[in-house]
Amino acid sequence: MNLKKSFMLALSNILYDKTRSILTMLGIIVGVAAVIILVSLMNGMTGMITDTFNEMGTTTLTVSVTDRGGSRKVSEADIYELRDENPQLLSGVSPSVTISRATVKVSGSSDTVTTNISGVSEEYADMKQLTVTNGSFLNYMQVQNNSKSCVIGTYIQKELFGASALGQSLKINGQVYKVVGVLEEKDDSGSGGSDDVIYIPYTTALRNSTAASISMYTLTAVSEDVADEALALIKAKLLELLGDEDYFTATSMAEMIDKVNEMTGTMTLLLVAIAGISLLVGGIGIMNIMLVSVTERTREIGIRKSLGAKSGAIMSQFVIEAGTVSGVGGIIGIVLGSVVAILVGKLLNLAAIPSVGAIVIAFGVSVGIGIIFGYLPAKNAAKLNPIDALRHE
Repeated sequence: MNLKKSFMLALSNILYDKTRSILTMLGIIVGVAAVIILVSLMNGMTGMITDTFNEMGTTTLTVSVTDRGGSRKVSEADIYELRDENPQLLSGVSPSVTISRATVKVSGSSDTVTTNISGVSEEYADMKQLTVTNGSFLNYMQVQNNSKSCVIGTYIQKELFGASALGQSLKINGQVYKVVGVLEEKDDSGSGGSDDVIYIPYTTALRNSTAASISMYTLTAVSEDVADEALALIKAKLLELLGDEDYFTATSMAEMIDKVNEMTGTMTLLLVAIAGISLLVGGIGIMNIMLVSVTERTREIGIRKSLGAKSGAIMSQFVIEAGTVSGVGGIIGIVLGSVVAILVGKLLNLAAIPSVGAIVIAFGVSVGIGIIFGYLPAKNAAKLNPIDALRHE
C-alpha cells in the first residue's frame, strides 16, 4: 500500500467515528492552540515594548549619578563639556529633574491634576523628537534664567483649560507658570499617557525640588552606529570624575531593547513549555486510542498478513494513521489559536499576528508527537501472528 492510499485510509477511519476522533485530537488541538496564542501575544507585547523604546530614540543614552559627597561630583558643565569635545559621537544633552506627583491647577478653578513634572533643557524636544503644535518649546534663555515657563501635553490642556492653553497661566504646587507651548497629541489625551506631561526648565525644577544637585542626564549619540562608542566614552568620563563605577549607571536604549527582548524570549519559551504539556497529554490520548484500534482491527490485520502484507506495511499504516490524527488536530488547533490570538490581541491593543515560524513549528510538533506515540501501537500491530489474528473475535 502506497503512502497516498495509507493517508486516504487514515482519513476514512477518522471520519468513520467523528466523536472519538475529535476527543482523540482534543489534547493536540488545545496544546497547539495554546502555543499559537501565547507566542502571538508575546510577540505582540515585545513589538509594542520595542516600538515604545524606539519612539524614545534608539540613540538615547541615560546617565544616573549618585552623590558620593566630598569633592568628587558631576556637574552640568562636565556633561556639556564632554559633548562639546566629542561632536562626532554626542549631539544632544539634557539634564533631567523630576518633580513627582505635583498638583497642577488653574487660578480660580477647582479642577486639579496630579502629574509628574519634568525639568529639561532646550535641546530635549529635538532629542526626543517632540512636536509643538501651538507656541514653541523651551528656549535657552528660559533655561538660563530659571524661567517659570512650561510646555504641556494635550491631556493637561483638555483637563484644565478645555480650549487653547497657549499664553495662559497655571499653578504647579502653588507657583504660577506661563504656558509657552502645547505638544502634539500622541495618545488620545489620556491620563498617564504621553499626553499627560509638563516640561519646565531643569534649572527651575532643581530650585523647586528637594534635590541638591542633578542626578539624571539624557544624551543622544550622533547615530546608532556610534552609540556603543559614545556610551563607553560617557562611562570613562564618569569613572574619571567619580572614581568608582558604583556611583553611576550609564545605559543606552539599544541595551534596554536587547534586555527586554531577552526577557520576553525567556518568558515565551517558559509559556510554550507549559502549553506543551497539553501536547504531551494529547500524544498519550492518541497512543491509547491507537492501541484500542489495533485490538478492534486484529482480524483485519490477520487478513492483510495472510494476503501477503509485510510487517513493515502494517506498521507504517498505523504510524501514518496516528500522524494523520495528530496532524488534523494540529491544523484545527492552528486555526483556532490564530483566531483567538487575533481577537485577544485586538482587545489588548496588541498586534498579535501568528508568525509563520510558530505555525510551522506547532504543526510539525503535533505530527511528530502523533508519530512518536503511534509507534508502540503500530509495532504491536506489526508483530501480530496472522493465524492468531484470524482466530480473534
